Formats: sequence, structure tokens, C-alpha cells
Amino acid sequence: MKTAAIALSVLLIGCRGPQPRPMPDLNGLLRQASNSHRDPSLGERWLASLSRKAGRETVELIDLRNRRPVSLPGLNRADAQPIDVSVSADGQRLAVIEQRDGRTELLLYRRSVGTVQRLLLDPPGVPRAVSLDGSGRLLAVQVSRDGRWQVDLIRLP
Repeated sequence: MKTAAIALSVLLIGCRGPQPRPMPDLNGLLRQASNSHRDPSLGERWLASLSRKAGRETVELIDLRNRRPVSLPGLNRADAQPIDVSVSADGQRLAVIEQRDGRTELLLYRRSVGTVQRLLLDPPGVPRAVSLDGSGRLLAVQVSRDGRWQVDLIRLP
């Protein structure tokens, strides 16, 4: 009986495996970088999130290997409010939903060339959340249409 209890204890402890561990060095870096971060999206070595600095939210991309923010020229406009962001595995594409001039828009940012492309929804709707697949070629978008939430899949070139 005692041997069975010991064997069961060893088995239960062995099944637990490694426990999740916080990454204090990176977490500390994120806390120092801005007042707040929200809506994180992870690529292979990239963390995209919405960051609040000096009372303004922007899209921020951090290279986790080098532990540094990456410049996103042309993406963070002063007249726009980002709502959601997603990054591809290689960090080259970011899908962003932002509000500007009373409109909510879906955007694709190509980091290698620094271009922002507005993506149209068909049928039209109001985008709310976005998720890129690892390759950056397939996009899932949560869209509000006629008071209902729907999900659109968009194949990107």
C-alpha cells in the first residue's frame, strides 16, 4: 500500500513537467518602455502590441532577440487610434485595425518597404480584431455587420 502511494506520488509529480516561467528581463523592459501595453501578438522573435506613451497609443514592435523596439515608419499616424494588431512570424507584416476620421479601417503594414495598405472588407463592415497566420499570408478579421459579429478570412498576396 505504501509503495503504491509513493509510486502514485512520483507519477503525478513527473506528469506535471516543466512549469511556466515569467521572463523578468523582458517583462521589466516592457514596463520601462511605456505606460502600458495591450493586445499582444507574438511572431517567432517579435512582440507587437499597442503601447501608450505620453497619453497616445501607438503600435509597437519589439525584437525579442535584441530586446529593442523596431522603427515602424509610416504606420503610427498622429491622427489615428490603433485598436488591434497582429504580427507575422517573421515580423515583416503587421495587420492593424485603427480608427481615423470617424472610420475604422483594416490595414496591412509591410515592414520591409515601410508601406501601409488599406484592406477593404466585402461585404463592408466594421473590423474589431485581427489575426495574421505565421506566414503573413492569411488574415482572420472579426467584423461587425448589421449588429452581428462575423469572421472573415482574407488571403493576402
